[in-house]
Amino acid sequence: MSRKEQELSAETFKQFTDYIDEIKELLSSDLWSNIFLNCSKNEVLIFWLLYQKKEVNMSEIAEYIHVPLNTATGIVGRMEKSGLVERMRSDQDKRIVLIRFSEKGMIQFQRLIGELTGYAAKVLGAFTPEELKLMESMMAKAKEVLKNEKKKEVSEKKVRRIMIE
Repeated sequence: MSRKEQELSAETFKQFTDYIDEIKELLSSDLWSNIFLNCSKNEVLIFWLLYQKKEVNMSEIAEYIHVPLNTATGIVGRMEKSGLVERMRSDQDKRIVLIRFSEKGMIQFQRLIGELTGYAAKVLGAFTPEELKLMESMMAKAKEVLKNEKKKEVSEKKVRRIMIE
């Protein structure tokens, strides 16, 4: 990387960190809990998975939120204790335990979607059509960069060999 590219990169990073510092103040804890209704990131992801598939097993949840099975079990356990999800045995195979929304969980998810939609409409409504088109293009590029980084990360993982004597 040339010196000019390094300076540009450092400047861009500084602008990004300044932006994060500014926006974090805008996302007060009250606003954050309004938007996400006191849900953790993993709970929101589990909500989204349940919305898409209606019912899932613990392995599917663990894989979807990229955590070990015991971590997913703990998260689901807390959600069940809060009355957001329920566990039930599969009709086809009684050994399989499925997770699905409880009535309270579905209501909470619908409120979550309503809050997100409302805030997104306010933010997007402030942009002109040209700005929206530019933002869409920028988001597509950002997604592509992150995909490429993920591919590199996966291909660079090496198998760790333990020598046994």
